[in-house]
Order: sequence, then C-alpha cells, then structure tokens
Amino acid sequence: GAMGFDAPWAPAEAAGLDGHIEHLRQCKPLPEDAVRSLCQKCIEILQEEPNVNPVSSPVTVVGDVHGQFHDLMELFEIAGQAPNTNFLFLGDYVDRGYYSVETVQMVIALKVRYPRRVAIIRGNHESRQITQVYGFYDECLRKYGSAEVWRCITDLFDYLPLAALIENELFCPHAGLSPNLETLDHVNQLNRFEEVPHEGPMCDLLWSDPDERSGWGISPRGAGYTFGQDVSEQFNEANGLRFVIRAHQLVSEGYNWAHDGAVVTVFSAPNYCYRCGNLAAICEIERMNYSFIQFEHAPPPKGATEVKRMVPDYFL
Repeated sequence: GAMGFDAPWAPAEAAGLDGHIEHLRQCKPLPEDAVRSLCQKCIEILQEEPNVNPVSSPVTVVGDVHGQFHDLMELFEIAGQAPNTNFLFLGDYVDRGYYSVETVQMVIALKVRYPRRVAIIRGNHESRQITQVYGFYDECLRKYGSAEVWRCITDLFDYLPLAALIENELFCPHAGLSPNLETLDHVNQLNRFEEVPHEGPMCDLLWSDPDERSGWGISPRGAGYTFGQDVSEQFNEANGLRFVIRAHQLVSEGYNWAHDGAVVTVFSAPNYCYRCGNLAAICEIERMNYSFIQFEHAPPPKGATEVKRMVPDYFL
C-alpha cells in the first residue's frame, strides 16, 4: 500500500479516487467492484494504525452521522472539504438513516484518498450484528441485490481503530471509558481486529455513557457501563488529558458538556431518525482552542425520496 509515509497516490490512482468521491457526492452508491477495491485499500491503511490513533490539530471532530447523507454534505459545506479541512469521525456512519451505503462509502473514500487528513474510528454500529437489525444490511440488499457489499464493508469495520488522541491531550473514543482500561497503553494492547464483543474493554469503549452517578454503573443499553465524574477525572489525570470527546448519545443541542468539563458529547446527525428535532454539532480544534458549530437538518433535494422503514426502537 501507499502507507507508512505520507506518499500521495499516483496520479491515475488519485484521479480514480476523486471520481469515486464525485460519484458519491451525487448520493449514488459505487459499483460493487469499486467498493471491493476501495475496502481493500482502506484495510491496508487502517491495519497500520494503532488502537488509539494519534491525530494532529487543526482538526474537525464529527460525531454520529447514521446514514443521513444530505446532512453530511451540509456538514462539509459548514466545515470545509477534505483535504483543506482535517477530519476525525467518531463512528456510527451507518444505520437509522436512509443513506447508510452512500454515507459510509463517502467516509471510506475520503479516508483512502487523504489518509493523513482524515481519521476514522469504530462506533458500536460498525458491527455485523447491529447492522443486521438497524438498517444497513437491508439497505445493502435493496441497493445491490446481494449482501456482498455489506460483507466487504463490515469486514473493513474490524480494522477501524478504537479511539483517537488529538495532540496527546484529547482522548476520543466513540462512546466512553471502561473499568478494565486505566491508561491509553492498556487500550493500545487490546486486539481489536474482530467483531465487537458483547462485553469487555473493547465493547465498553464503543458503548459506555457518562452519568450523574459516581463510579461505574450498569448501562440501560445492555452493553458497556455508565461512568461518573470521579471516573472521568481520574482517567484524565492518569493520562495527562484535558478532556474526553465522545459521541454515541443524542443531545438536543448537538453537543453537551458533562462531569464539570471532563467529558463532552458531540452528535452530528441533526433531526435524528428524521424526527427527533435535535440540532447537530461538530467541534473544531485548533491548538489549545476549540469551538462547537451547530447545524440543522438539510432536507433531501427535490425528487429524492425518504423511504419509510420499520426499524425497532432501541435507545435513541
């Protein structure tokens, strides 16, 4: 692969990737063979990245997008486009929204085209089991007539890092902390190249939530834990962190501080599930400064359909 150093793609290869990105911008899925080769290139890049992937500032942090493709396009209008803007995506690219296929393919294509400008990590929905329940699997069947694209992309999910670390001082997992992980070194020692387990430290990073109760608690989600301010402060202190940036939870203003500034949630799917009425937000980080930019749901262009689908409600 072209990795291990910031080698640009050969012109022909770069042009091919740019073509994929332009095709996806029109909200059109890539052909199956293009998806297969894109996933292979992406795996070659991701398998070299550590569990806690180091990220430099300036960077724009994006929370859950959940297949809301037009909102992702709106986000790029607001934040700027790669490679002019560096991005860190915190997972949950798929499920719930109607355009999981196009959304996750866009994120993968941007990662492959600009591997040093775009960082992506794994959310709890980047899993074979969850995507079979909450929409991505069915959407792949509907748009391709087979499960092959779903298989390629969910195989890639096993390679996604579990967290990012911005400038050695902001820890960014999809969801939260784990009672089994006291240090970043502990996170880096995990074997991540597998389906998300039902329990254990890897599961916790992708499922846990901050809570008003102190200590560790049982999560109403049925996976991961709740963790209190004492836990967050101790983790930040032990690891020389300013605060934790995470996604995973719908927050009505798009971002929400918890634990007296020890943790912030960023959620980037506005009007989640096309009915929650929430704002979305992204977080722009430049050196020691950060700012949150809120945005609203972008209706799909005229003539596009929002297909209604029955999906079981689990915790929104």
